[in-house]
Amino acid sequence: MASQPNKIAAVTGGSAGIGKVICEQLLEQGYEVISLSRRSADIQHPKLHNIEVDLTDRAATAEAVAAMVKQHEVTTVVHNAGVIRAALLSEVKLSDLDALVDLHLGCAIQMVQAALPAMRARHFGRVVLLSSRAALGLQTRTSYSATKAGMLGMARTWALELAPEGITVNVVAPGPIRTDMFYDVVQQGSDKEKALAASVPVRRLGESADVARAVTFFADPANSFVTGQVLYVCGGTSVGSLAL
Repeated sequence: MASQPNKIAAVTGGSAGIGKVICEQLLEQGYEVISLSRRSADIQHPKLHNIEVDLTDRAATAEAVAAMVKQHEVTTVVHNAGVIRAALLSEVKLSDLDALVDLHLGCAIQMVQAALPAMRARHFGRVVLLSSRAALGLQTRTSYSATKAGMLGMARTWALELAPEGITVNVVAPGPIRTDMFYDVVQQGSDKEKALAASVPVRRLGESADVARAVTFFADPANSFVTGQVLYVCGGTSVGSLAL
């Protein structure tokens, strides 16, 4: 008989934006949450644990995840951490591509590999990868779009491999969402922001909570018949056009 699902989740990039709201929603649902980020999450909760780490550094990430699973029986992994590194093709730096491969893809592999023994022991696991609507293509996003698109193939592959073991793997692809990362590219309160909001089919920009609700759906132990799926939380922009 399978063990009862536990509620211990690891969230990358949990200190700000979408990641912070994911942590808050999981805590509200009774999870113990480990946030892995370059700085600690400003959340006061007895079930929140912080691990400060640069997730673009493979060696540092390996050390951090090893320490994490030594202390916590993680069976839910939410890989949210992300960086854009915008550039037109003629200005793309391969060093930026390498950094985003390490962060978006390599870190996901390291996180899930570390958690797999606990997931397999309980015959239960939830993996949610945060991709982006930009995986479908967007100007100035060569490195970002490529690595975020890579998440889709990776998740579908893992879903097939891990489904017989009670482990689901799904993807949430947000955009455009009002976060600090968004405002690094679009000035807050600018005409460009207003025009972008007006171009979204639902006529508004997304909020971090919109994305977090999708993540908690996939993370729910009850949702065991949904795996290998990509949910675009994007106000309809994945079926239309979007120009930043």
